[in-house]
Amino acid sequence: MTALHDDLIVFDGLNISKWSGEVFEDLRRGGVTAANCTCSVWEGFAETMGNIAQWNRWFHEHGDILLKVRTTADIHRAKQAGKTGIVLGFQNVSAFEDQLGHIELFKEVGVGIVQMAYNTQNLIGSGCYESEDRGLSDYGYEVVAEMNRVGLLCDLSHVGPRTSTDTIQASSKPVAYTHCLPSGLKAHPRNKSDEQLREIADAGGFIGVTMFPAFLARGAEATVDDYVEAIDYVIDLAGEDGVGIGTDFTQGYGPEFFHWLTHDKGYARRLVEIGEVINPLGIRTIGEFPNLTAAMEKAGWPEAKIRKVMGENWLRLLAEVWGA
Repeated sequence: MTALHDDLIVFDGLNISKWSGEVFEDLRRGGVTAANCTCSVWEGFAETMGNIAQWNRWFHEHGDILLKVRTTADIHRAKQAGKTGIVLGFQNVSAFEDQLGHIELFKEVGVGIVQMAYNTQNLIGSGCYESEDRGLSDYGYEVVAEMNRVGLLCDLSHVGPRTSTDTIQASSKPVAYTHCLPSGLKAHPRNKSDEQLREIADAGGFIGVTMFPAFLARGAEATVDDYVEAIDYVIDLAGEDGVGIGTDFTQGYGPEFFHWLTHDKGYARRLVEIGEVINPLGIRTIGEFPNLTAAMEKAGWPEAKIRKVMGENWLRLLAEVWGA
């Protein structure tokens, strides 16, 4: 671990790994201060609450290296204690079901970031693989307002363009693409156009840049240097104050998991072919996170820029949305 990396606040805007003691140890090995960790995708209310109960057990069992995050002060506490802070996050609003009251309940049990749609249509809007994006539903506007009220970050990474625009315009607080790549480097339904990236930045929103191989220009041949180049592409559009990291690590999972992710509701029509998931050379595992800082230094990034993108920008955004 480089001296600079060891000193950084490192925030990963999206990690959906197969959680285990081994993965938690790798988060510490990689010097990850905190991460948005997915605990719900297609699951409804009851199953998601079960997933959160499992996370609470992990917080007890691995309390020496994990810390549950509710505020940005918790992230600073994690850094000081040499632990990894866990922000519980959803990649869909399925768990809200049709009950606005569920939103505050999830906030109270530690959820901090929620994506408005995962790839397809739900009760509030459209995902990026839906054949027609009709934008936010009337209920969707109520959901955005309630998320603003209780302090949940609206995530638009897998959301269709019209629904994204509606959310950007409707939200009274900044919103984010927590994990995306630019279609200017590779045309893909999951990647965001230059116009979309400027739109969210101009509205005071945030962009976390992913390294998911299917969306990178060189795919499985990509390296950590290609990832840094992609981050720079987004910074050129959005400015270095509104950009961060959102790796989309899926460490520990095999084909069955990706089948679940790439089919509507986890079982219905196939939405996309993503091929073999091989992360960029140099950052194939979470424990290799220091190589990302080293690649930024190699690319000539000044220390202030590295500090912002690796975590400081995320903390400023979360403080504004969470109110703490």
